[in-house]
Amino acid sequence: MKKLFVFICVYLWTIFLFISISAQDFQKIQDGIEYAKVIWQSKSAEGKDENAVINLLRLDLTKVRLDVVHAMDAAIGTETVSSISTRHGAIAAINAGFFRLDKSIFAGDAAGVLMIDGKLLSESFAGRTELRIHNGRNQTEVGFSKSNIVPALKIGNQDFDVSGINRERKTDELILFTPEFNRTTLTDPNGLEIIVQSGKIIWILDGKGSNLIPENGFVLSASGKYREALLGKIKIGKSIFTGTRIHPVKSENDIETSKPSSNIEDIVGGVPQLIKNGKIEITWKQEKSSKSFIETKHPRTAVAKLKDGKFLMVTVDGRSEESGGMSLYQLADFLLEMGATDAMNLDGGGSTTMFAGGKVVNKPSDQTGERKVSDAILVFPRKNN
Repeated sequence: MKKLFVFICVYLWTIFLFISISAQDFQKIQDGIEYAKVIWQSKSAEGKDENAVINLLRLDLTKVRLDVVHAMDAAIGTETVSSISTRHGAIAAINAGFFRLDKSIFAGDAAGVLMIDGKLLSESFAGRTELRIHNGRNQTEVGFSKSNIVPALKIGNQDFDVSGINRERKTDELILFTPEFNRTTLTDPNGLEIIVQSGKIIWILDGKGSNLIPENGFVLSASGKYREALLGKIKIGKSIFTGTRIHPVKSENDIETSKPSSNIEDIVGGVPQLIKNGKIEITWKQEKSSKSFIETKHPRTAVAKLKDGKFLMVTVDGRSEESGGMSLYQLADFLLEMGATDAMNLDGGGSTTMFAGGKVVNKPSDQTGERKVSDAILVFPRKNN
């Protein structure tokens, strides 16, 4: 009976809270960009008061445009959200996708799909949820989907499976390196590298790594079984074509998610989906996430499409006395009450950052302050042509 009483109290408190949030006044930063700060209050199972500080950007997509930008304008590397925003002259921004966070030369490699200006920079992982952006003439369109997006490769008349793009080459892999990656492939000499320019093989190097990537071409780097498979099938002058292959992921009820559009400019991955078609649907198992990641309170970053067509960018501070973070169940509840029809979770923890009005408006949880991340979603005034 005591547990039931605590549950009822928490439920009633949450209802009251959401009513107060729905009446929250947003401050206009610029035409089409509104900002609000909310103190979200709840009670723990033990009845202890808990707070979470939430920062919100509500965007009118007929008045602003969105762009995904990678740190250092490359496919690897890290940079703070405030630095990326300032360099590009953005009005507002949040951190975006998950990434490789270490001290290696590959730090900043996106840990999931990343497409910028129609160019695939990183392949999908486990068919995880993704945000797709198209900046039309009069309005920016956003959509949420699940798919496996990988590079496509044809050598002569034969199709080849590609392991990945613009990342560290490991054992038994075929990696495609484009000029967005780096000056060279940064590979060790234990592989075969095929230099392609204007669709033709111009050089074949076996046992020599870190080769130059031509500006109007790419490099195929093969190790192990892929090296053996390619050695007898390639020669200088042979044609090689690359593209992008998109496989929509089927949901648990065997219905495909929204199919890809040919005019998509930017895609950034996250994990997991939070809301679909106006209902909470946290697909963490399907996306190969973990129960503890979903249930534990952390700093969070998320995006949502609202009923009125506006777009919501959200950060939740955490790991401090002032703000303890949120579980993804709590975040999904909050977004639903804010009017979300579709929503997804982005990279959080120490990466969680919101930039608006020329400064960072949330409190990143790292002791050293704002963390360097791999990519960000930037907001710009719309310029209709």
